[in-house]
Amino acid sequence: MTTNKPQILSAFSTLIGTFHLRDADLVDELDTSIWMLEDGDEAGAAWCEEQGYDGYTSYASLDDLPMRTPAFSALKNKLDQFASAYADALHWNLDGQRLILDSLWVNILAPGGSHSAHLHPNSVISGTAYITLPEGSGAIKFEDPRLGFMMAAPPQREDVPETGKRFIYRSPSPGEVLMWESWLRHEVMPNRSEDPRLSVSFNYGLAADPD
Repeated sequence: MTTNKPQILSAFSTLIGTFHLRDADLVDELDTSIWMLEDGDEAGAAWCEEQGYDGYTSYASLDDLPMRTPAFSALKNKLDQFASAYADALHWNLDGQRLILDSLWVNILAPGGSHSAHLHPNSVISGTAYITLPEGSGAIKFEDPRLGFMMAAPPQREDVPETGKRFIYRSPSPGEVLMWESWLRHEVMPNRSEDPRLSVSFNYGLAADPD
């Protein structure tokens, strides 16, 4: 007797790009640059205090990081290359358009701090470059974008593979860069270490290609 095994189609995959700066000197320079910003950004410090941000971010105060230090300029050049490769992996047709880095900001997440679940509207690619990550300093958690439609779906077994999980946790390493489509909901788990966690986040939008 022969059995007719079912054929399972994997559809609508969500791609998360993983890249690496592969430049220890650049990672060190970015660490120094982040602390330099934190030391001099009074407007950013005031915003963080007002918002109850656990640490420091330049998100609401500085929009010209690549012009401030060579390290941020070098990071932008690498991110542009990574974003192009990621868009290609997504099979995007950018005919007449180009990706443009429209925001770049630093994050110093203090011990105990976290980032609640959110997405990045008005962008097409978002991501983070990880600079300093003490052990236990908080993984990034990605949420299955279909979660709100699952309604009465039963819980999953413990042996579910990562590709089938409803939440994926990633603990990056220094120099690692993650990219995802900006509609993908994500959060940063609490920093359980005794030291701050340093990263640089970014958004890419689309602009008309001048050529």
